[in-house]
Amino acid sequence: MRKCAVMAGIALIAIPTHGQGSVSMYGLVDTGVSYYDRATAAGGTFLGVPSLPGMPSRFGFRGSEELGGDLKAFFVLENGFAANDGSLSDGGRLFGRLANLGVVGPYGTLTLGRQATMTMLALGKADVLGPSIHSMGNFDTYLPNAHSDNAIGYLGTFQGVTVGATYSFGRDAAGPDGPSATNCPGEVAGDFIACRQYTAMLAYDAESFRVAGAYDVMRGGPGASAPLTSSAYVDTRMLLGSYAQFGPTKIGVGWVRRNTAAATHVQSDLVFVGSAWSATPALTIDTQVSRYVQRREAAATLLVARADYHLSIRTKVYLSVGYMFNGQLAAFPVASGGTVITGANQFGTMLALQQRF
Repeated sequence: MRKCAVMAGIALIAIPTHGQGSVSMYGLVDTGVSYYDRATAAGGTFLGVPSLPGMPSRFGFRGSEELGGDLKAFFVLENGFAANDGSLSDGGRLFGRLANLGVVGPYGTLTLGRQATMTMLALGKADVLGPSIHSMGNFDTYLPNAHSDNAIGYLGTFQGVTVGATYSFGRDAAGPDGPSATNCPGEVAGDFIACRQYTAMLAYDAESFRVAGAYDVMRGGPGASAPLTSSAYVDTRMLLGSYAQFGPTKIGVGWVRRNTAAATHVQSDLVFVGSAWSATPALTIDTQVSRYVQRREAAATLLVARADYHLSIRTKVYLSVGYMFNGQLAAFPVASGGTVITGANQFGTMLALQQRF
């Protein structure tokens, strides 16, 4: 009997304890009708439901489990899709936006897998428009698609100061082309630096104020999308972003310096200032002006105004209006994924519906 009791005690000790865990599903569906002019040399216009809507449609799963000792394990799987036809975005990957797991504790968060870079985290609160059909992502398509494959990430906040970094062994395994599919999987024997990417961020947050800076370096690789077609080629971004809240109004400002050292060297600067005004609990008015200058080449300015009206906590309608002033050598479209005649100004608008779940 005594032997049985001892064996039972050993068995109880050997049984692993399981903390509380949870899994939830979330998402956003966004689509509408878009119009823009001067899309062709003959002056043609576009009217339709675009594949790149006002906000990227997505759905995902997130889960976590308490491990004890102030530690928690978690995972995130997030899919991007086009609501107009149901096709996958982000290079056609099932979970092309996020696919990672990690551990969070008193000293920060460690993450493994496809994840957002520090560029996206530093820019997020300063850019009042965020990823949308009329936004500064039309100047630099990487900004609303700043994710890395095969990455290790760290993020920690200590008394208002946030430090973070990511390191990717192969930044983008999808291809062959596109802002989130650049065919640079890396991890090539004999070419250690091919498709590597590292990003870093330092930020300070107060109750109604934030300032953040980030540094982002990505290398090219054989067969990758132009211009980073060699591991000797490097694309670097430095950015500063800040916002301040004044009652119902939020003001955001930022600057992005980009240097592309490839077959030719290209340098550009992107500056922006925007505001978000909560006119009523249901109505928000956003405005933003972005100025892009590529040294010795193109220059353009984008003006955007957007009105969001919330029909409920989860559902809203919105109207976005943009106007792109292109310089003589510039051909930046006012709408994501759109086209424009070189040197022509362009007007665009979109009436859309969005629901979160």
